[in-house]
Amino acid sequence: MNDLAPLLTPEGRALLDAVRGTAPADELAVATRLRRDHPAGLVSAALGQARLRQRAEAKFGAEDAGRMFFTPNGVEQSTRASVAAYRAGRLRDLGVASVADLCCGIGGDAIALARAGIRVLAVDRDPLTAAVARANAEALGLADLIEVREADVTEVGTAGYDAVFVDPARRGGRGRIFDPEAYSPPLSWAVRAAGTAPHAALKVAPGIPHEAVPDGAEAEWISDGGDVKEAVLWFGTAPGAVRATLLPGPRTLLGRGLPDPAVRPVGRYLYEPDGAVIRSHLVAEAAAAVGGGLIDATIAYITADELHPTPFATPYEITDRLPFNVKKLKALLRQREVGVLTVKKRGSAVEPEELRRKVKPQGPNAATVFLTRVQGAPTMLVGHPL
Repeated sequence: MNDLAPLLTPEGRALLDAVRGTAPADELAVATRLRRDHPAGLVSAALGQARLRQRAEAKFGAEDAGRMFFTPNGVEQSTRASVAAYRAGRLRDLGVASVADLCCGIGGDAIALARAGIRVLAVDRDPLTAAVARANAEALGLADLIEVREADVTEVGTAGYDAVFVDPARRGGRGRIFDPEAYSPPLSWAVRAAGTAPHAALKVAPGIPHEAVPDGAEAEWISDGGDVKEAVLWFGTAPGAVRATLLPGPRTLLGRGLPDPAVRPVGRYLYEPDGAVIRSHLVAEAAAAVGGGLIDATIAYITADELHPTPFATPYEITDRLPFNVKKLKALLRQREVGVLTVKKRGSAVEPEELRRKVKPQGPNAATVFLTRVQGAPTMLVGHPL
């Protein structure tokens, strides 16, 4: 799809309605039928858009995705609606009434900001992407709050806006970009842009090195449903603060500068910290919340003798501890009649599927095995979630 305009015509919209929910296996038959009365290119564009809308449901929900327009990159790179809504809520709570959304993409963040009652200038230099963002604002009834501008973000003035939001491109021709200075635009430019408004939020990859976090920024790692989605550098909030936020909720763990937890023997319970807690280097804070220590100085598994429920880590009751030995594990699982085996690993080179093939679990029971290190020794911990 190189031109959105034909899909916005009455004929294009009618075709979008006609192909809604088309299964991949039925596309050829549907296309053949529709091409009898409509241009082939328009039919192909409508089917392609229907396919993108189906993919986008996971991020935007069926209702919004069914009305919005997408590009392949837009579906891949746009922010999940729940994360965008959380971030927009933080800006609203800061008293922000207007935001310059730079590198707006298809408009996912602009939509969340507008729904929070914030006026948005959404900027993207790609003509098709800007057109899609504009169409999405109109489709969702938010055009009065969202102005979409096709321009180079480095040439757009942000004076007069309460906040700047920047979501630089983090993918290139060879895939994901890990160097923040290789973002488009680079992180250093985004930090300068942040200084033009009282508040700012810069979206960055969750793997950003902590040493790359600029002085004066608050760093927040966000997970949704247990999956780490992004990191955000906030300006005009709490300089130097570090937090992990879990959605839905939100539930936030604030860094307190605690030292690394002590290494201790494996207790009755094992806690697996949420990915946002690990990425934000707040495992010590999570361990303190459950009165636990680490099973190994280099492994982010927490152990404790008592159960202390926490939203920041998933607890497991450990029933067995074995040195790494596949035959012994196979015998134990056969004895326990374990047929459903969940394999988790941290600090082990063994692949979960490889282990499953070797132990051949059979039976009515379920168990979880952790392939890890305990005080430097390769170990298998067997248990079940609570």
